[in-house]
Amino acid sequence: MLRTAFSFLVMITTLAAASAQQETVIIRPAEIHDVLVNPGMGVQTFQRFNGDPLNQDLKWSEEGPTAKLSVAASPPDFPDSTISYCRWFWETLEPEHGKVRWEILDQALEQARAHHQALAIRLMPYDQKHPLPEWYRKSGARRANKPTDQDGNIWQPDFTDPLYLKYWGEVVAAAGARYDGHPDLDSVDISSVGYWGEGWSPYMPPFPYQKALIDIWLEAFKHTPLLMNFDQEEALAYGTQEGAGWRLDCWGDLRVLSGARWCHMLDMYPEQIVRAGIQEVWRRSPVSLETCWVPGYWKQKGWPLDYILEQALRWHVSSVNIKSSAIPPEWKQAFEEFGKRMGYRFVLRRLEYPRSIKAGTMLPVHMWWRNAGVAPVYREYSLALELRGAGGSAVVKLPADVRKWLPGDAVYDGALYVPETLAPGSYRVRVALLDPRTEKPAIRLAIEGRQADGWYDLGALAIE
Repeated sequence: MLRTAFSFLVMITTLAAASAQQETVIIRPAEIHDVLVNPGMGVQTFQRFNGDPLNQDLKWSEEGPTAKLSVAASPPDFPDSTISYCRWFWETLEPEHGKVRWEILDQALEQARAHHQALAIRLMPYDQKHPLPEWYRKSGARRANKPTDQDGNIWQPDFTDPLYLKYWGEVVAAAGARYDGHPDLDSVDISSVGYWGEGWSPYMPPFPYQKALIDIWLEAFKHTPLLMNFDQEEALAYGTQEGAGWRLDCWGDLRVLSGARWCHMLDMYPEQIVRAGIQEVWRRSPVSLETCWVPGYWKQKGWPLDYILEQALRWHVSSVNIKSSAIPPEWKQAFEEFGKRMGYRFVLRRLEYPRSIKAGTMLPVHMWWRNAGVAPVYREYSLALELRGAGGSAVVKLPADVRKWLPGDAVYDGALYVPETLAPGSYRVRVALLDPRTEKPAIRLAIEGRQADGWYDLGALAIE
């Protein structure tokens, strides 16, 4: 008798479980393996915008655009990009003291937006061919070298001079007041010392002076992400500790394989990351890399591309500047695979919800996501579900912070309110990551089902 009762209980439990399973919708979207063009990541354009002509041969220019570029006769063979990276010299921006040509940056921001990009910028003090502004050199500011020195033809500033901090600091502060938090500004380089503002110089000041020249950027840009240049260990550690991400300028340099005694990729960069203690910065701030020379030069020298790309992924790279130069045809496939892994890459693996629900009640939702990239997304986006049918539509944002979706798995377990205004009928369940500024889908997912408006159609829901 007991055995019969037990068997009956097992049968009832099994039937109940089967019935519950029939009342639950489980969706496993098909993953896609395309290169995804998404905000804040990928290959950048340099000193130009999507569709503009590429640099020829192995050359590039350090002079940022001051006017609209000529339109290419045909689209260049170059990855689509969400970031235009441009930089300008001080003498170009402020040829007269106090009269900064902000129209140059304004136009670059407009051009980036017109080409569906955000703008990343660096303001550079000087280099060997672009001297400090004449008015600054005649202001009574100190120079660090003499005309008779070996590098005397280059007016090297004394970075401990209060006038350097004052005048350069004025430009930085004004740039922050004008552009910090601009919706089309992707990031800003911390740039004050040495050629191109890279942070090194034969006339390096003691660290307290470097710190002061970093602090002007930290004060000016509190909303737009800052990137700390890499060269000086103490400065790198300080800038990143204060919230900046980091970037380096000589990604790919393997000169030792061509007979040199030293190179960045094997003799500096990996060790510097450890010594400066910045191994985990990528978890909350972006990492961006710039090529030493261009990929065509690496190819010419016979340097191993696999090592260069894999090292970037180990550093959790989000974006790279290859100086708008052509990718060698033999390397295009490798760069495409690299593009599928850098930055973030969101895959919805599983979605579960009840097959039917009454309007005016809570709909349980369970989602399993995977970030198949090597970095998180660093800006805020809203995870949203939309219910759309003949009886109306409703968009509900879910309380999930996608910036915390590090590489690997993420789970959302919660419930959303089904508005009582939705009439009974059949509805489609759609998902998207929305830009909070526009309330429109902003991120492509690595799954099938994307609709023309950017939402992903996943399954059906009956509202009673």
